[in-house]
Amino acid sequence: MSKRGTIRAGIGGWTFEPWRGVFYPEKLPQAKELQFASRALSTIEVNGTYYRSQTPATFAKWAKDVPESFVFSLKGPRFATNRRVLAEAGDSIKRFLDSGPTMLAEKLGPILWQFAPTKKFDAADFGAFLELLPEKFDGTKLRHTVEVRHPSFKDEAFVTLVRSFNIPVVYADHPTYPAISDLVGDFVYARLQKGEDDNPTCYPKRDLASWVDAAQTWAEGGLPERVAKDCAAPAQTNERRPRDVFVYFIHGGKIRAPTAAQAFMQSIDGAIGTPDATPPPEKLPAAKTAIKKTKKKT
Repeated sequence: MSKRGTIRAGIGGWTFEPWRGVFYPEKLPQAKELQFASRALSTIEVNGTYYRSQTPATFAKWAKDVPESFVFSLKGPRFATNRRVLAEAGDSIKRFLDSGPTMLAEKLGPILWQFAPTKKFDAADFGAFLELLPEKFDGTKLRHTVEVRHPSFKDEAFVTLVRSFNIPVVYADHPTYPAISDLVGDFVYARLQKGEDDNPTCYPKRDLASWVDAAQTWAEGGLPERVAKDCAAPAQTNERRPRDVFVYFIHGGKIRAPTAAQAFMQSIDGAIGTPDATPPPEKLPAAKTAIKKTKKKT
């Protein structure tokens, strides 16, 4: 067994006008932006699947456009998570899975189920939702993770519940959403959301280095000291094991996110598990210093 899981770092989506001429080269056709982004980064979190259905042909094209080692994470549809009674989400979940995400095959990473900040923890309600998430679909193993954004979820009962389904909780580095660092399942999913476009790498260098150290600890199966205070339940005796790690830079302005993800991966020892994800530096355009402020849904 490997002593360390694979570490990947990326961004949210790839279609973003302010990246043109900053992250993307000038005059790069929009149709080639995924090809470029997937060779500059090791993973992308797809936000479009949260708002609208895709098609099997679309997923197949995405898979064709990216390198073999690249991985997509997909946001599950809002129609499944933004509802009063989560037990009634079965049809929405099925429609999503029927839309073709398994066409990504080995390039399919975690499916992120994101809940509204107003959704409070109710064990029976949330447990009924978790029961609807299949371990496999169309012969493909699925990896699910949940992002909960109401403080009531920072509770030992919630961690006990997700552990019973072996479904990790997103670790959110966010100004207001709860940070829950309890280890669950065989991967870690972190969304780093405090970055600023005034900083070339979103986070200050020392802070970014601290997140690199955290990712390496996660990959080795440990709980990073940086996030240990964010546990909501006692540790389990058998929880130390190698875990894949997915880190996404998601912040308000968004422009510096690609640079942050690249700097992050360049700091990982040997860019573990992603040997062809980052092209030589001369192929990547330098970020402009003059940028406009933007807002982004996270």
